[in-house]
Amino acid sequence: MVFAQLNEEEYKSFLDDHKLKTFLHTPNISKIRKRDGWDSVYLGIKENNKVIAATMLLSRKEFLGKKEFFAIRGFLIDYENEKLLDYFTKKVSEYVKNKDGFILRMDPYIIKQQRDIDGNIVKNGYNNFKIIEHLKKLGFKERNPEQAKWMFVLDIKDKTMEELLKEMKPNTRNCINKTFKEGLIVRELKYEELDKFLKITDDTSERKNFENKSINYYNDMYKLFDKDIKFIVAEINTKEYLENCKKKLENENKILDSLNKSSEGKIKEQKIKIKGIEERLEEAKQLTKIDEFIILSAGMFITYGDEIIYLSSGNYKEYMHFYAQYRIQYEMIKYGVENGYKLYNFYGISGNFDKNDSRYGVYKFKKGFNGHVVELIGEYELVINKFNYYIYKIINKI
Repeated sequence: MVFAQLNEEEYKSFLDDHKLKTFLHTPNISKIRKRDGWDSVYLGIKENNKVIAATMLLSRKEFLGKKEFFAIRGFLIDYENEKLLDYFTKKVSEYVKNKDGFILRMDPYIIKQQRDIDGNIVKNGYNNFKIIEHLKKLGFKERNPEQAKWMFVLDIKDKTMEELLKEMKPNTRNCINKTFKEGLIVRELKYEELDKFLKITDDTSERKNFENKSINYYNDMYKLFDKDIKFIVAEINTKEYLENCKKKLENENKILDSLNKSSEGKIKEQKIKIKGIEERLEEAKQLTKIDEFIILSAGMFITYGDEIIYLSSGNYKEYMHFYAQYRIQYEMIKYGVENGYKLYNFYGISGNFDKNDSRYGVYKFKKGFNGHVVELIGEYELVINKFNYYIYKIINKI
């Protein structure tokens, strides 16, 4: 076995066929990270001139020229081959030390233990505790993760949309059906429209108190991932919405006129229904004054390998009653089914399944589409230079 620096083509060729690959392993991510001061290198092991393990290693100066190194989403390696893992870890550690590195971080894309839709550990389910224990023997210690450790995933392999819809929660199905009745339009944004995505995500980030990405980030992601990224919006044609409300009101008034006066209960129920439509009609009139087309919700998706990842989104609070985000998820799940993807990854959840937790709503929304909770093994760090590592910790604490 030979440890060597790989060129981008060698690395990408190995990545393309690896079972652990994620979009975060791609050279595109190194180009995105470069804007924040990260450099990158591709390292691997060759046997008979064939790559059998590799990593994209990111590095950044932290203090006095000393660097932290990050193998984002972990090595591309057979973690059960302990001899291979030991050798690669040793060689990468030596590389890091020779390049003034004081720490090596990685967060392998490996499931910790099997969990069900409610986050419960599946009895007699699979786990990867052995891998965790071996990483600890190599000196790795778990730390707070930078990337998502807890996710919610829907298996769509060999499934039809009819089957998937049937397995969704009744409330989720109802919300999806309502979007069709309201005539929502779902489409993909063009590059020159990304300011619309930024606007809605800015609104959401301000409302939910988190930091949004910049327009440069979204522009770079669009250009670098090309066919593997989709910026999807759900919008409403306000003129059509107004006409639909008028037709609904006309039809319901006809039904009211046809009801026998002795059916007081039915008449009362019909009047309540009509009042609701009248309110929607007034709303439609106001919406036509804003614009002909109004974006209600948006989402950014990565389509890479066997999975579609729902990476980020935005919603306008005043339009939440249109359930537009449900429709976006439906259309992207449908896209996954039609294009042979195996997994639909709703991505990050908190891992706290207490209904009183402030972040429970995100999990509840994703859970409505059916699926299961995924817990990854987490992020680990290997201290390369203890003295510099503790200086780094002190600086961060200050």
